[in-house]
Amino acid sequence: MPRLSWIFRLTACLVSGLILSLAFPQGFWGASYGPVVWIALLPMIGALWTVSGKRAKWKGFGLGWVMGAVFSVINVWWLSTVAPIAPWALGLYLAFYYGAFGAFAATWGNPNRVAATGWKSDLRIAFSNAAFWGGMEWLRGWVITGFGWSGLGVALHGSLKMAQAADLLGITGLSVLVIFIQLLVVLSVLCNLRGDTLGATARRGIALAVAGLMFGYGFWRISSAAKGESIPLKVLLVQANIPQEGPNFRIEPEAVDMAYEKVTSEGLEPLKDTSRFPDWVIWPESALPGRLLTGEDAKWGMWPETVNVLNQIHTYGDFTLLMGMTELEGVPQDGGLVQKQGGKGWNSLVVLDSEKNLQSFRKNHLVIFGETIPFVDTIPWLKKIYEQQSGMEYGGSFTEGISFEPLTSEIQGTKVGIIPSICFEDTVPRLERKFVRPGPQIIVNVTNDGWFQQSEAADQHFENALFRAIELRRPMIRCANTGISGTITPIGETTMLKDENGNHFVAGSMLAKVDIPKEPLFSLYAIVGDWPIIGMGLLGWGLGFWNRKPRGASDVDNQADADLPSRSTDG
Repeated sequence: MPRLSWIFRLTACLVSGLILSLAFPQGFWGASYGPVVWIALLPMIGALWTVSGKRAKWKGFGLGWVMGAVFSVINVWWLSTVAPIAPWALGLYLAFYYGAFGAFAATWGNPNRVAATGWKSDLRIAFSNAAFWGGMEWLRGWVITGFGWSGLGVALHGSLKMAQAADLLGITGLSVLVIFIQLLVVLSVLCNLRGDTLGATARRGIALAVAGLMFGYGFWRISSAAKGESIPLKVLLVQANIPQEGPNFRIEPEAVDMAYEKVTSEGLEPLKDTSRFPDWVIWPESALPGRLLTGEDAKWGMWPETVNVLNQIHTYGDFTLLMGMTELEGVPQDGGLVQKQGGKGWNSLVVLDSEKNLQSFRKNHLVIFGETIPFVDTIPWLKKIYEQQSGMEYGGSFTEGISFEPLTSEIQGTKVGIIPSICFEDTVPRLERKFVRPGPQIIVNVTNDGWFQQSEAADQHFENALFRAIELRRPMIRCANTGISGTITPIGETTMLKDENGNHFVAGSMLAKVDIPKEPLFSLYAIVGDWPIIGMGLLGWGLGFWNRKPRGASDVDNQADADLPSRSTDG
């Protein structure tokens, strides 16, 4: 019987991992089914709560790790397009956070291993488990710069009324609510198995009440979103769809320049001398091969080929250009600037208005093994691993930016703040909130998902990014070299660039109108950040410690491997 019970437990965790993977876009399944997130963890929770014995924490860790490994490897499989080992290495590492939850849920968070019983005890158990999950999800997004990709709450992107609560405690707060409801459902099942139908009904009622409050809050937020004055911004998003294929990436710089000039000109030509002419034109991350040189006293310069492209597209009219560029440290020479020998380099977002006033934001959150390799100077074999897996020569690391000041642009006589983000920075909420200021603001992301070809990476990236608009209650614009370019309202409504077949991996442009609130709200998350989640995670751990049975008490620790330990009813 013990061996058979472990087969069931292991199967339950495998099933949870597979179901959870269905909640996000996957190449394996061909689509995503977000609502399954509400049931995905039920098998795993049930399995963890039947664990017993003196090695319960290790058994729980193993079960949680298996669930996390199945989900994580499938979820990041798109990394195999750049390095075959990458989804395995990252996925198996991420599984440790799910393993930590498994160890907690099987011991201090196990309702069959606590001293107290009754509905109050069950609420503490549900809260402590959910809070601990939230703490692990936050930790996953912070350790070693973090990878908070595809938290439970992200699966609610298609249920906007349920997603609005992200402005309270962030996307991780949504995750806590999702698993809290499932924990209550499993507790109600345990009550039914004990013959306590009244207790089961009460726990299901609390779960429904929490879901109802989420829905009601979302309905109120959405219904009040259109109130207040706004600034109408007309923006042309340009997506040139330049291929990025590792060792096979061989395209001349002149061809890239021509591609962006062509797509931009085709988008601007019909709008010339019309009221629909854009205020902004946006190009994606590292759009052109040319470099931006910056020196002291706000002096700057660009490659002549880049200047020629900019001059050509400005013949159609005046607009502000936002574009991703590689920025290099420059020094004066012969009345101009030249690249400083051994100088710094940044992955930057540049704002260049029609009068040639330039601002730049230097990326803060560098991608490990993409834009920087930690300790590469002292551990040279890390560079060899990178080159072997990516098929490209390592050209050195970018320098990390240090500024959290928004960029600015004048739209119809009103100064608007720009919350800048480059590449995966729009999936890191703790960074984006640092740019929030009073007055009209808009989030702008430039990215290049072309490295991952036509995989599910672009869809997952867009779904993760969508919650920055909801969390901060600021509209958002995303421009990709290829992937998904589009706009997002402060309540998560989207408009995307795609062809008649719904394909996002196309070359073209999209003219969009974005309403920027003149007096946007300050969401609770923008004010308090992740501190409530951190505190909640510690509180969940503390409650688990408090709930545990005293040492020496007669409980399931002294049983061999009982399948379903009994508990007293609410009485």
